Amino acid sequence: MTTPAIDTSADFARPDQGIVDRLAKLPAANIGDAMDRLGVADSAIQAVWPGAKLAGPAFTVWTRPGDNKGIHAALQLARPGDVIVVAGGADQSRALLGELIGERAINLGVAGFALDGAARDAEALGEIGMPVFARATSPAGPYKDGPFRLGTAVAFGGVPVLPGDVIVGDSDGVVVIPRDQAAAVAEAAEAVFADETGRRQAIVAARN
Repeated sequence: MTTPAIDTSADFARPDQGIVDRLAKLPAANIGDAMDRLGVADSAIQAVWPGAKLAGPAFTVWTRPGDNKGIHAALQLARPGDVIVVAGGADQSRALLGELIGERAINLGVAGFALDGAARDAEALGEIGMPVFARATSPAGPYKDGPFRLGTAVAFGGVPVLPGDVIVGDSDGVVVIPRDQAAAVAEAAEAVFADETGRRQAIVAARN
């Protein structure tokens, strides 16, 4: 069966950049707390290099496990600032991307990748500064046969993701913020952050 052409995948609504910027400044843990601990992806999905951070609207890819044809197609349609979110069936046997796709993504202004699957070239991705969050790393390369779907609702690490939802990733993992709730979540997460900052300062002051 031939994968149908989808030429409207980039036309979904994206959140206001100012809201994305506010969320990007907050710890993923505080955002998760502000959403009643919902929207937090499986903890196995982590940054493939230390210090990677991720924030941006989701451009969704649903692909056959171990196959990255859909990622190549997504790179032709994603807009600067997008996070390419890949529902790869939690497969860990074959890397969906590595340094070469990372370099292409930099040229296109893509903010990063969140993979429910594996990646490779972790050290090189860190050297070029391309944020990639994945379930595993593997030296095995991908298939490139399809099928795939772009711009659809996907399941990512146990969390539903729609195109345009905000993806935030840091050293704790990845959270998904529904686009239509992004402003309210940003406000609530900022309050959580302020409260925790105040309590931590009080704890430190008590040691003196």
